[in-house]
Amino acid sequence: MASRIRNFRSARWAAALLTAVLLAAADIQPQRYLEHVKFLAAPELEGRGAGTAGLEKAARYIADQFRAFGLIPPAGGDYLQPFPVTTNARLGNGNKLSYRLGDQERDLKAGEDFIPFNFSTNNTLSARVVFAGYGITAPEYNYDDYAGLDVKGKIVLVLRHEPQEFDENSPFAGKLLTVHAQFWSKAVNAKQHGAAGVIVIHDRKNHPGEAEQLEPFGRTSGPAEAGILAVQMRSEIADGWLSAAGKKLDEIQAEIDRQLKPQSFELPQNLLVRVSAQIEREVRTIHNVAGYLPGETPEYVVIGAHYDHLGLGEQFSLAPGEAGKPHPGADDNASGTAGVLELARWLSSQPKQKRGVLFLCFAGEEIGLLGSRYWVDHPLLPLENAVAMINLDMIGRVREGKVYVGGASSGSTFNEMLARLLPRHKLVADLSGSFDAGSSDHVSFMSKRIPALFFFSGLHADYHKPSDTWDKINAEGAAELLRAVGDVVLALLNDPVRPQFTGQAGTAPAAGRGYGAWFGSVPDFTENPKGLRFADVREGSPAHKAGLRAGDILVEFDGKPIQNLYDFTYALRSKKPGEEVKVRVLRGDQIIEARVVLGERK
Repeated sequence: MASRIRNFRSARWAAALLTAVLLAAADIQPQRYLEHVKFLAAPELEGRGAGTAGLEKAARYIADQFRAFGLIPPAGGDYLQPFPVTTNARLGNGNKLSYRLGDQERDLKAGEDFIPFNFSTNNTLSARVVFAGYGITAPEYNYDDYAGLDVKGKIVLVLRHEPQEFDENSPFAGKLLTVHAQFWSKAVNAKQHGAAGVIVIHDRKNHPGEAEQLEPFGRTSGPAEAGILAVQMRSEIADGWLSAAGKKLDEIQAEIDRQLKPQSFELPQNLLVRVSAQIEREVRTIHNVAGYLPGETPEYVVIGAHYDHLGLGEQFSLAPGEAGKPHPGADDNASGTAGVLELARWLSSQPKQKRGVLFLCFAGEEIGLLGSRYWVDHPLLPLENAVAMINLDMIGRVREGKVYVGGASSGSTFNEMLARLLPRHKLVADLSGSFDAGSSDHVSFMSKRIPALFFFSGLHADYHKPSDTWDKINAEGAAELLRAVGDVVLALLNDPVRPQFTGQAGTAPAAGRGYGAWFGSVPDFTENPKGLRFADVREGSPAHKAGLRAGDILVEFDGKPIQNLYDFTYALRSKKPGEEVKVRVLRGDQIIEARVVLGERK
């Protein structure tokens, strides 16, 4: 009997040793992980911009890896899921700006005297002009350039930036600037006041000695189309317009800054401006990449990351002086994509689990979560079988073992599971959740009530710059993080208790909270020409209490037309908790009116 026990123990020990050896061989290896990052961040891929050959080369690489690991396409045909996006905008031949001032007429030179913004609507108009200061309506600062001003059907002339730009005691943010200084904010505010067009000029008094340069076309963030004709123009041209009204631009700006009171007025009636904008927008097909590892049941866990980046950085680069150079995006997000690949290789070597794993690499994240949004709206596996989603976005710069884990409050079993598993690893995990609802692909899954975890190693000085290169990746730290993620995935694959979505996506990042009240909708980031579609409406939120639903399209808020997320964001900023606003939504082919009592952000 003792001999049998010894033999049994010996056999069990040998089996355990063999299993350990096999698992060690299949473990996440930092060098293998780094090779994936090197490929994806290579100069030849030119930053993996949407619609570029580099992005498609990355997609094929990911698909080839999935195939080599033995994963199957989730729809049985291809690893690639195509979808269309607007990837580029360029100036057409019909951009013109001219004016008549009394007997004087002048045609301006496109590209030299004026440039349309890339978010301008295509239109031609001839209208009178109103000077509207900085073009700002900011009730939180008790400031409104449009107070008492009738701009309906007219062109507004506004200054760049905002009042008291370098005054640290200003109610505005001083050197930091607020959202009101954004070009798109000025365009949206002009539209919401009824203007037909907006012309932005340089606030040169606050920038003495600086060469006045128009913002290069395509550099400015904003909606694909703002619904208003919007251009920028050299300020010296406006000098003549203001002089005809007996005004001087520098003196007006100085008075606004001195009193923090608007100095808006109509320009003379003998000034007529004619402006045309023609923007040619390019629609291309890009791809999500999906590989499926079946389990014993139809249920599955999603492991995802976006593989696109900024390309040559023309629009979203944080190093605008280096636009035109490849932005390799090693950390953002070759690091997360490489993590998906390493987890796919490792998990495909394990015995079959209770649940399957769907490995997803998304395109279009940098221009609005478009790939993940398209997937959840057009899933190739039933969404009701998705148990949880794990998102890896920027995991390559682990410093001193610290990592951030968001979304713990979104799943009923997550907190206990993380508390049990994460201490096994050489990591310092921050589960505070202040970034849970950050703008990354897990948000798309949460909008479908799928619990999601978000792993992130933190921001750094190379974010959205050409300097985000592979040699700065901490492969050892990323590998340890992935081992922790692997433990979490195995727990989710085999736990008899399926996590339930709690309706708590977490707290929006501080930069996204801003001033204003809580409405409670989750936007669909896909551009919709009719208005802003709700991907979800939070249970118990003001919008939910007013009867609004996921799928509704917001077309009007407090009497202001809503065409996109930027319109809604700007309109909501002006409201306070407790205020009641009337909204109109399109539900199917019906217009539904509702009154929403806005809540307080917590």
